[in-house]
Amino acid sequence: MAEALKKRDYSITGPENRRAQERGLATAEWYASPIPRQRMKELMKRRNGPAIRDTLIWFALLILVGYTAYLSWGTWWAIPAFLAYGILYATPGDSRWHECGHGTAFKTMWMNEAVYQIASFMVLRSATPWRWSHSRHHTDTIIVGRDPEIITERPPVWKIILMQIFHLYGGPIEIKRFVLHCFGRLDSIEQEYIPPTERRKTYREARIYLFIIFAVTAACLSMGTILPAMYIFLPSFYGGIVVILFGITQHLGLYEDVLDHRLNTRTIYMNPILRFLYWNMNYHIEHHMFPMVPYHALPKLHEEMKRDCPDARQGLLAALKEVITALRKQKHDPSYVVEKPLPNTAHPYKFGPDSV
Repeated sequence: MAEALKKRDYSITGPENRRAQERGLATAEWYASPIPRQRMKELMKRRNGPAIRDTLIWFALLILVGYTAYLSWGTWWAIPAFLAYGILYATPGDSRWHECGHGTAFKTMWMNEAVYQIASFMVLRSATPWRWSHSRHHTDTIIVGRDPEIITERPPVWKIILMQIFHLYGGPIEIKRFVLHCFGRLDSIEQEYIPPTERRKTYREARIYLFIIFAVTAACLSMGTILPAMYIFLPSFYGGIVVILFGITQHLGLYEDVLDHRLNTRTIYMNPILRFLYWNMNYHIEHHMFPMVPYHALPKLHEEMKRDCPDARQGLLAALKEVITALRKQKHDPSYVVEKPLPNTAHPYKFGPDSV
């Protein structure tokens, strides 16, 4: 218990990195639910149609809601109108960034790359560094000292979670990195996972991002209004509430340092509107276990896996209640985790490299 209560170093440059490697948790073999090979080949088949349709719908909605917000500018109606625009800008921006980063959303790779680059700027994430960061997240999911995308440590730092409602923690960090990259430098964390061959591309992307930000700022100054920034750049701050609500339900409150995504990842049933915004990432156990399955096939993958997985949470509110309850308990007992019983048809959990 003393070890469980001891505060750990969650940075990927600290002693927990070495400890994870010594325990066999780094770049380890993870549990995978048994699915017939032919069925998996069918599920992994990539298609352009669904992603083209959803992308056109997304941008059409942005134009429609954006125009409505423009008409409301200068009135109190601008507050809900721009909130709707910001949520529609940031939330699909986050999920499209994610799926296109995996290269699975479209069959045609240049389409994945184009949407990935656009969405990366929209959510203020350096495209190349975050591609490698997310790769590490999948390789070492919620392994302390290895995963750079753990939202908060134990006991939880509520200040970080609350600041992220308006992207006020991660946003400034990313802008600082943009500036660093512009001068051909990486911070110490990025040096852990970005290969030298990818660094020139990283610097070029940052210079483009900052050029756009400066151009939008110049437009605001010349026009004497903040309106241009309300459409480009600022929505990643004022529209981020749904992004963080989705984000904290993925892994928080569950196990750390295990080799079974059923223990450290949460699947949630959501309505069609939320699933469109999230691009089916509510099927998060399924995505982590088989990340090469495209977003549009995740509901079918869920049906194949659910006899081997804990019950999905019944809606976003139920998941948020579970997470917040767990975080409150972890404030006093960092070793607390949500226990998710498996159905009788499931294989046992794999807690570590030596477990069955």
